[in-house]
Amino acid sequence: MRRRQFLLHTAGLTGATALGTAGLSACSADTNTPLKLLVASYDKSVGSSIGDQWGSLIGAFRKAHPDIEVDLERVPFAQLDRTLARRVRDGHAPDIAQSNFFAPYAQDGKLYKASDIFDIRTEGDFIRSYAEAGMIDRVQYGLPFLASTPRLFYNTALFKKAGVRAPGSWAELRDAAKALKGIGVPTPYGLQLGPEAAEDEALAWLLADGGGYAGLTGYAFANPSNVDTLTWLRDHLVTPGLAGRDPKSLTRTDAYAQFLRGKIGMMIAHPVLMGAADQADFPYAHAPFPKKLGGAAPPVGLNDWLMAFRQNGRREQCGTFLGYLYGRKSALAYGGGQSALPVTSSAAKALRESPRQRPLWDFIDQMPVAQFQPTNLGSWPKVRSAVRAHIGEAVAEGARPKAVLESLDAVAVRAER
Repeated sequence: MRRRQFLLHTAGLTGATALGTAGLSACSADTNTPLKLLVASYDKSVGSSIGDQWGSLIGAFRKAHPDIEVDLERVPFAQLDRTLARRVRDGHAPDIAQSNFFAPYAQDGKLYKASDIFDIRTEGDFIRSYAEAGMIDRVQYGLPFLASTPRLFYNTALFKKAGVRAPGSWAELRDAAKALKGIGVPTPYGLQLGPEAAEDEALAWLLADGGGYAGLTGYAFANPSNVDTLTWLRDHLVTPGLAGRDPKSLTRTDAYAQFLRGKIGMMIAHPVLMGAADQADFPYAHAPFPKKLGGAAPPVGLNDWLMAFRQNGRREQCGTFLGYLYGRKSALAYGGGQSALPVTSSAAKALRESPRQRPLWDFIDQMPVAQFQPTNLGSWPKVRSAVRAHIGEAVAEGARPKAVLESLDAVAVRAER
């Protein structure tokens, strides 16, 4: 289904060996030049543990492959995409890079295919939904990394005081929000439509009533289901004051902080929130985000991407390093903490079988059915910027959701051209 291609996240690799892919050895003609790796650095509020693990992972890789030097460069996450685009444009592409986007580079013929750098067994170990999200015309270029699937977090102490339980439908969510407002909670539901990650929050709601950003033939923002969803949010959460003062300015970072201060009663969040809540001994639980009429909605799949660039001709060295990274031991290291989930089936299975990782089981179980943003379209970076800037306007009191969605369709048409 086209929409499944359009959405995003979780893949699994055969981490049966931590020594990398079979048949790929470090025999590049330019063995004296370090493998250039460009990745994101995070501040403490993001909590992505891989930011602290690159050093140890590269050190372990060097012991296994002493003939391959790795030159690691960290760039602040907010600057990563711009930095990478400039390097590629100037003819200085790294060998391997992390980014929010892969499609523009793949469409320009700048990336190795997954089949160029992995053996069949390793390539096939990615969790299928995440692998498909990294494909263009059924060929995988984007390698999922730092995966997540959000769930509905709620403050159990406030819910008990308000006499409500985890909502199983939108009507129950609205009623719970009313009860929370009745006991003085400033923001009963944290609707995160600010510029940091509005596209994630909006997609979760759209999927929960059969909508999404794309249809069978391309972008389809102003479809009737999407209009109905945003109209419901406007009339049942925002206008009655159940979603805070200004959802279009509420960022994910601010929402997490407010939740941990007891100012938000419930919201969509990622497993990284569990670590902060556990550290603070904060009373919380989580549940699947509900469909409009009841039941669990399709989860949103999220991840960053790793890409191997063709410019420097380092295919074999890229394959050796990435094979090591996605081997079971390494995949568990960066995907076994509460800030990210493993993207390989083998690592996910090992995590799912570990009693120590029980808090992540519900998130792991969502990954195979995750749906994604249209990251396989080269136009998505421009369209995503428009979604972030304007989707929150659609739910403001007195807003016209259909008009906002039609404007996003117009942006998409221009971007596709």
